[in-house]
Amino acid sequence: MALVPFLVDIFQDPIFSIIFVLGAFGIGLFQGIILGRAILVRFPWLQNHLKTVSVTLFILFLINAILSVPRFASPEKIELSILSAANPSEIASTLFLIFGMNTGFLTVLAISITVMTFVLLKFTNLHGLTKGFIFFFSILLLLLTGLSRFTDLTPSTFEILLYFLYQLGITIGILIGTIRKIKPKKVE
Repeated sequence: MALVPFLVDIFQDPIFSIIFVLGAFGIGLFQGIILGRAILVRFPWLQNHLKTVSVTLFILFLINAILSVPRFASPEKIELSILSAANPSEIASTLFLIFGMNTGFLTVLAISITVMTFVLLKFTNLHGLTKGFIFFFSILLLLLTGLSRFTDLTPSTFEILLYFLYQLGITIGILIGTIRKIKPKKVE
């Protein structure tokens, strides 16, 4: 069953499908551009190495997009009834299971890139609407991912496509946001 079952009928309509596809990619693109520009504003010395920074961030976010899609597509289900914390090793095992870190190096790499993104977001100077925009869609994806891990719901093929387009949009947006220098504001 799809993550958002009440939208399944809407996903069948070609007009709404195109709107959702363009919306997911556009939201990701806009979010990536905001993050890219915010990184350059917060760390102005990076502007001396724009090509290296842009390509590096593009590659990191592309790796994150590629590695996170399979985890989103077929999440390891967690049953709350079997979780126990009798001794410290079980606590660590339970935490690794919840955060999805028990499946290998590539998963840990994808999680590390995601954590790095949140750390960069914390250090950037985002305010008002832009911070709310980034925060809203990050929390929405966190809720959908949690929903897929802790319930019997599994993303449909169309939802997986939307997630991939969102991740691809962020990746391309980071490249667009970091490719050009930011001119200092003129003091009048």
